[in-house]
Amino acid sequence: MPAASAPTIRSRRQFLTLLGISAAAVSCGTATATGPGPGSGSGSQVKTLKYQGAVGSVSLPELAEDLGYFEDVKLDWVGNTISGPQDIQSAATGQTHFGSAFNGAVIKLASTKAPIKAVISSYGSDQYSYGGYYVLEDSPLRSARDLIGKKVGMNTLGAHYQALLDIYLSRGGLSKADAAKVEPLVVPPVNTEQSLRQKQIEVGVLTGVLRDKALAAGGIRPLFTDVELLGPFSAGTYIMTERFIKQNPDTVRTFVTGVGKAIEWSRTTPREQVIARMTEIVKKRGRNEDTATLQYWHSYGVAETGGRITDKSFQLWLDWLGERGEIKQGQLKAADLYTNEFNGQGKG
Repeated sequence: MPAASAPTIRSRRQFLTLLGISAAAVSCGTATATGPGPGSGSGSQVKTLKYQGAVGSVSLPELAEDLGYFEDVKLDWVGNTISGPQDIQSAATGQTHFGSAFNGAVIKLASTKAPIKAVISSYGSDQYSYGGYYVLEDSPLRSARDLIGKKVGMNTLGAHYQALLDIYLSRGGLSKADAAKVEPLVVPPVNTEQSLRQKQIEVGVLTGVLRDKALAAGGIRPLFTDVELLGPFSAGTYIMTERFIKQNPDTVRTFVTGVGKAIEWSRTTPREQVIARMTEIVKKRGRNEDTATLQYWHSYGVAETGGRITDKSFQLWLDWLGERGEIKQGQLKAADLYTNEFNGQGKG
């Protein structure tokens, strides 16, 4: 594979520009602007939720709908998302009714005074579903200090995997000056294994099917994984605008509780049955998608029962972004970023 081109290796500043949404832009959206005013009965609430999907995969809301957990609420697919920040931007500006992203990206969006609220966890890391930072089997890299001057390939900058890298370096005793000498680069996930094996990067972040395929081929080993670093944790959430939540409380409750039930169904149902159900869902929607990668599904990785959100889900990233100067220290409180009010799953 040729060396990564300039457009591929993007700066953190370019990435974070995706999140530069003003509150004014949020108020003039389309999807979230529809619906009744405060105090309206459930009969006049929005019952069809516009959303973005992902090729060849089944999101928790899609699973919940297929399992019948949404009752009279239906989903309306409007296309596929290109990234978490783009997905929540679409929800914040009213192009869709909900979106999912890394909690650090949710914080960045909230810091622009966008009136959004996280309503349920969407993904995370556990013993079955995690992100690993891999090196070649014969690599001399064994510790955080060994990464000084080395290249680390990941799917995007300024998000989940750069945050975990920074935490790993900090816990490894590196000063900010030394940590700055470690070079995170954007490498498309499908090219990460090849870039690592061809020694264009010294460390590559691999997840899901791409991780499993690379491990099956042999010759690589994990330097560390995110779940080893932090333990099981929920890393992302579904967000909605505060306006939509206020105008459509019954719909939001049905959606959130349904997603919570789907999380527990996926957790307690034999893996083969979950994969079979997902395969049926992908085939039924008729978008000419390959279902082969579904065989590598292990878990959604959500840590808490029913996807209920905790302060911990946001505080780690609040601290990280504050230390980096991405947000003002103390600007936001974890408890103000989310609500469990509409989640009837996992109470108590």
